[in-house]
Amino acid sequence: MVHGKKWAASLKNNIYALYLASRDDRVPIPAKIIIGLVVAYAVSPIDLIPDFIPLIGYLDDLFLLPLGIWLAIRLVPQEVWQECQALAVKRVSEMPRNYLAAAVIVIIWLLAIAGFMLWAWQFVSGIKLMICGTLFKYIL
Repeated sequence: MVHGKKWAASLKNNIYALYLASRDDRVPIPAKIIIGLVVAYAVSPIDLIPDFIPLIGYLDDLFLLPLGIWLAIRLVPQEVWQECQALAVKRVSEMPRNYLAAAVIVIIWLLAIAGFMLWAWQFVSGIKLMICGTLFKYIL
């Protein structure tokens, strides 16, 4: 579990460092394009391979994203990357944690799940009533 937390923290730092590198004038344009694609994919809720597909759903998160980060880092000049990485570590550690935003997101998800369950219950109950009504009609 500790290894996973370190990996997640390094991923967050690297993504932010890539964002900072994309804003630096010393980084070549092709590198900025690759960085933009990698950062956009990292923060996007849409995956190339949907996560609900068994086994292969997480392959893009496990292989594609780290490969893109690796490629983007290799395209950034070494001195620029070291500066951006140091700045990212500093800024990420200084970012405040917003528990209110987290609570709002959790509440939205809970409401969405409750709404879906209510809809599903009504849908299933309606089917059950229709089947029972049809059977009752044939019995009498």
